[in-house]
Amino acid sequence: MNNRFVITGGPGAGKTTILTALAECGYNFAPESGRKIIKERLAAGLSARPEPVLFAQEILSADIDKYRKADSGCHTFFDRGVLDALYMLNAENALTQKQAEQYIHDFPYNRTIFLLPPWKDIYVTDAERDQTFEQAVAVYEGMKRWYLEWGYETLEVPRSSVEKRVSFILEAVGNTLTTAR
Repeated sequence: MNNRFVITGGPGAGKTTILTALAECGYNFAPESGRKIIKERLAAGLSARPEPVLFAQEILSADIDKYRKADSGCHTFFDRGVLDALYMLNAENALTQKQAEQYIHDFPYNRTIFLLPPWKDIYVTDAERDQTFEQAVAVYEGMKRWYLEWGYETLEVPRSSVEKRVSFILEAVGNTLTTAR
């Protein structure tokens, strides 16, 4: 069984909050690369994002590094995955079908992808998240199509309390809140 699980969706849907809760339960997680890159750029006095292709390439490189560092023997939850960066590159016409196939072959995740739907009630912008809610919806819809196109099963995590969302995810991977790894 592949123990690398992706939690994805549009911005502001609660991914980081859920991953923090999973970490508190003892699970490994890999934080989102995009937010880290934006934070570092802002701290250096640069614009939040470089041009889209460069930004996607930076995210892809960071996500590959996180993938390689993950312990394949333990459940690891990823705040987005390699496929998310590939989606960004594809949207910019900076990725061939053959390149995508190779990356997806080299960096497989568990076939079940946890997809967080847009949730207007919790959506907020901040220094690292400047997209509108409408843009967040478009990213969600694009991610869903992209993962399905590559043969992954998307499992939508219901809009609910953090605890219920975490329980939903752990039940789907065959665990309980009290049994980490």
